[in-house]
Amino acid sequence: MNDLRRIIWLASFPKSGNTWVRVLLANYFMPKTSAPDINSLSKFTTGDIRKDFFDRALGRPYSASSIEEWLQVRQKALRLIAASKPNHHFVKTHCQTTRMYDLDVIPPEVTAAAVYVIRNPFDLAPSFARHQSADLDTTIERMCSDKNIMATDTGMYELLGRWDDHVNAWTMAPGLPLHIIRYEDMLASPGKVISTMLEKFMKVKVDRPKLAYAVKAASFKSLQKQEKEIGFSEKPATMKSFFTKGKSGAWREDLTPAQVGKLRSEFAATLEKWYPEMLEETAAFSAGA
Repeated sequence: MNDLRRIIWLASFPKSGNTWVRVLLANYFMPKTSAPDINSLSKFTTGDIRKDFFDRALGRPYSASSIEEWLQVRQKALRLIAASKPNHHFVKTHCQTTRMYDLDVIPPEVTAAAVYVIRNPFDLAPSFARHQSADLDTTIERMCSDKNIMATDTGMYELLGRWDDHVNAWTMAPGLPLHIIRYEDMLASPGKVISTMLEKFMKVKVDRPKLAYAVKAASFKSLQKQEKEIGFSEKPATMKSFFTKGKSGAWREDLTPAQVGKLRSEFAATLEKWYPEMLEETAAFSAGA
């Protein structure tokens, strides 16, 4: 039987920079003449909720009425996704790496490695709220809930859970070859961050001119321009625009001291590990509640 451990997961909690990384890598690895726009990223990579793969896995148009039913079909759908290319390839996921109903959400038998993109919860919360067309307090409650799940009308699920559990499950997954990217570091120096990933993790010799081109093509300004001109098929229908601020520190304008305090309290241990530089400022800010 063929070895299907071909998937390199591009994993993240929603609104953490997953799309940005996909666009950047697509523009680096694909020729300029065939590099995809934001609506044709499937030329380079795919996602784990591609309905056409679930249709094939089920043998008819896919629909499911429960997470257990979705998970059962997902096992075969992911094998089809893994087999869709002969070598290692990237697959986007927002799911937490966990087990439910005695099934792996991220099955080891199709997994080669993973790149995990992490974003601080203070900036993530307002962006996730816009993505969900929800108010900030509701969104923060969702980020703090282990029952946090996104679902479609046809029964396609994305098992998120709490923000800190999502981070910990991926960054501490035993035996998983893993590279971690902080969104904030990408903002500060995208070329350096991607270069490190290519050289140190993927063992790819970096072509500096190609990387410079990819960084420019995947700039936030470029992505906003594309969305304005051609729209973005992955944008939720209720969301005004997918690429909005794209900066670090917007939480100072978007969140109240009480909301910052809530996030600090809920995610203290994970913040200490991944964002120690934010502890002092957010403590002072939340003291104004």
